[in-house]
Amino acid sequence: MAHTGSSTVTIEISLRRQRLSLREVGRVLAKYPVSTSRYGPGEQSGSLCTPRGRHVIRAMIGAGLPAGAVLRGRRPTGEICSPLLIAAHPERDWILTRILWLSGCEPGRNRLGSADTMRRYIYIHGTPDSEVMGVPFSHGCIRMRNADVMELFSAVTAGTPVDIVP
Repeated sequence: MAHTGSSTVTIEISLRRQRLSLREVGRVLAKYPVSTSRYGPGEQSGSLCTPRGRHVIRAMIGAGLPAGAVLRGRRPTGEICSPLLIAAHPERDWILTRILWLSGCEPGRNRLGSADTMRRYIYIHGTPDSEVMGVPFSHGCIRMRNADVMELFSAVTAGTPVDIVP
């Protein structure tokens, strides 16, 4: 899906449905299964919860990387995720392919202080194909299939609004 070139593109993430919807002027362009936090919704630093409310994409990382490229500290490691690599590092919370780094827009709720989404490093990102989608299982981020996050990445820009709703 190519970017429409419109500033009216928005993202809605439903925690209840575990679904990300890409919208333009009220019309749904695409829907993707996601996995949000296994600890539920919440905004506090250290909670490992998925923050709610209005956000924007602050930064887009990984353009041009192959599907399954491993990112650590928002930088590619040069590795491509595989079952062998996963078995060798079972402790890793895999961040793959692309990162859409979110920033909260609501001071006191998801921006600034101990509830700042960006300082919590909350992303929309790719995850291994072996990970379950459609059920809460992450450590706070919004996980997507690699092919889906690549498609989404090509359809949005920095500044795209993201609403995370119950």
